[in-house]
Amino acid sequence: MKITKETKELLIDKMQMIQTPGKADLCLVGPVRLPVQQQDLEVTFQWYTWHSLEGGVNTKEAVLDSLATANLAFGQQSSVLVYGDFANSDDALIRMHSICHTGDIFGSQRCDCGYQLHQSMKMIAEHGCGAIFYLADHEGRGIGLFSKSFAYLLQQEGYDTVEANHALGFEDDTRSYEDAIRVLETLREKPVTLITNNPKKLAALQEHGLTANHHIPLWGGLTEYNRFYLDTKVQKSGHMRQENSTLIG
Repeated sequence: MKITKETKELLIDKMQMIQTPGKADLCLVGPVRLPVQQQDLEVTFQWYTWHSLEGGVNTKEAVLDSLATANLAFGQQSSVLVYGDFANSDDALIRMHSICHTGDIFGSQRCDCGYQLHQSMKMIAEHGCGAIFYLADHEGRGIGLFSKSFAYLLQQEGYDTVEANHALGFEDDTRSYEDAIRVLETLREKPVTLITNNPKKLAALQEHGLTANHHIPLWGGLTEYNRFYLDTKVQKSGHMRQENSTLIG
């Protein structure tokens, strides 16, 4: 899919080309309004990302045209946090958590990722056994942090998460869990229970070899900033809503 002229017009003035003699050009993207909450801190930052350009990509238009083929999500490493007797316990919880730089690290309220990450840690500790797989190359459902900044800018213009990814030339979701499942199988042979709100995700993981009996939901962290994002998950990604969720912030 190609980026349309309309999409480029929405993004082009949010890009700056930084040129320094003897060095690769940088493309600076932003600002993106980023409401952040970290404990008692509530503040809206202006978020920028930058990317070093190569391979003849030296204009704003060329940067946008190359997004879908630039493999910008790669270059990270995955990890897993294990709790309890994970190999031998009869009942273990796992969370396949996609890296979210803005939500997990900055505390962004534009998604529920940070909430899910930390709540999963609490759930697993209270349960007594489990693991959190923190998966690289999954930022923005697999488009990468730099591309995600463009998607956020489009969301500020009224696009939902799926529409923004499509407008930038990406599929809705390009994440792979195959390596994580191979690691899981190395650490544990018995079935697990997946922490997720999405039955389709459980089914997809089962198709790729995940030995899981069922899933348990993790719904919360609802704010005025991520309500539309969470609604899109329900309407377009098959997530099951828990109606007892309360608005925070």
